[in-house]
Amino acid sequence: MPILIKIRFAPAILVAWAAGAWAPPALADSGEGSLPASGTTFSEVVRWVGDGDGLCIGPAGQPSRWIEGRLADFYAPELHDPRGSEAKRRLERLAMGRTLVCRALSRSYDRVVATCTLGGRSLGAVLRGSDVSEGGRGRPRRS
Repeated sequence: MPILIKIRFAPAILVAWAAGAWAPPALADSGEGSLPASGTTFSEVVRWVGDGDGLCIGPAGQPSRWIEGRLADFYAPELHDPRGSEAKRRLERLAMGRTLVCRALSRSYDRVVATCTLGGRSLGAVLRGSDVSEGGRGRPRRS
């Protein structure tokens, strides 16, 4: 009977997957790694980008040690905003697989809010210099 159930639902699962309604689980669940205290400097490689100002950094193959963070000096549009997807893609192109040096400022939910540098330059400034639109939750829109 279990095989019959799997076969019966296989077309629906395939259609949902092809339509983008189903995605495999993310490697990092927010808050898996311990968050650094305010004022702490930490450095690691970008492993995952969630949106235009949120990412995870940590050692390869060890999502339990990844730190989820939000950039303190850049406010990307939300993903449901048409500009949000472009902001995420731009952050992925700029930072994925590269080492950031970050300084923890505070916490927001289960993330650290930090300023981060990429190659010695503020990642927020690099995003702005790449003409990424700002205007996330509670922030003025900048194109």
